[in-house]
Amino acid sequence: MPEQKQPTVAQQLVGDFAPKLAELTDEILFGDVWARPELAPRDRSLATVAALIAIGATEQLAGHLRRAKENGLTESELAEVIIHLAFYAGWPRAMSAVRVAREVFNR
Repeated sequence: MPEQKQPTVAQQLVGDFAPKLAELTDEILFGDVWARPELAPRDRSLATVAALIAIGATEQLAGHLRRAKENGLTESELAEVIIHLAFYAGWPRAMSAVRVAREVFNR
């Protein structure tokens, strides 16, 4: 009997409602864009975390903070990004990002 493949995070989050979005997330975003060699995964994580903070996307921020640590960013560096963005993206967005980061890093 063939081994069943575990569903991806995208499949778990949206696959039942928007399977095409899960497919695009898995194949294009993470399968192609994140795999491009022109930027290191660490740099992609830094850019992604900064963008999510700037647009106030705290729901997606938690997963990308975890990924950023896996890709070599330290908690101190991520805190510095939040501090830096307080002046460019807004104080409320930085404060919200700190709340998410605290939850993620205390787990």
